[in-house]
Amino acid sequence: MALSGTQTAPGRRAKESQNVYEKDVDQIIQRMLDDSTPELRAQLPTLAQRLKDLRERNMLKINHSVLELVVAKYLIQDGYEVSLEHTLESGLTCDVFATKGLGTSIVEVETGYVPPSHALDPVDYIKARIASKIARYSGYCNKFSLGSPAHYVMPIPRMLTKPPRTREQPEIDLVKRYCDSYYSNPPVSNEEIINAHIHSVQVIDVERLTIQEVEPREYIDRSEQWYS
Repeated sequence: MALSGTQTAPGRRAKESQNVYEKDVDQIIQRMLDDSTPELRAQLPTLAQRLKDLRERNMLKINHSVLELVVAKYLIQDGYEVSLEHTLESGLTCDVFATKGLGTSIVEVETGYVPPSHALDPVDYIKARIASKIARYSGYCNKFSLGSPAHYVMPIPRMLTKPPRTREQPEIDLVKRYCDSYYSNPPVSNEEIINAHIHSVQVIDVERLTIQEVEPREYIDRSEQWYS
């Protein structure tokens, strides 16, 4: 039994983990604020606190959070108002939600993480996750993007870069089978797949705090060399 006034070992570990997370977030925010614009100084500290609060509830990992912050910096510099871990009308939570005038943008960040339960089917799992994200989230914004670190190549379904009217039923059925294999509550609908869109891929460089925005078809041309 823990003595009065002391924390249990799990409690200490949780506190230490939170401290490390906050230290890393503070460090990357400080790097971003060096020689920054007034817009960055106004928004970034609030976004950082939002992530810290969620991490305290054990909802976030640092490798994902730093990618969100670099994306936020990029969007703020482009004139957007940014929200992280933003709840949409449907109850879904997107990673980065940004508004500029009447325009809205969503960026979903992918780290390449595969849970142990899918150690034997990692590529199929990732393909399904990416397809489902594009299908579920792109209907809530004018511009939808996927972001990933430079060391991870995402297997994005080529069909989702085509205009909806040119998508053929066998392609739609293939993406639907992928999604249904991993996401059934709720399932991804045919309508979501038919109307899904992706405007860009953001290759995130955490060390340099930069983003290279790539046209999806160009990115897929590169990635298919790995996943063919």
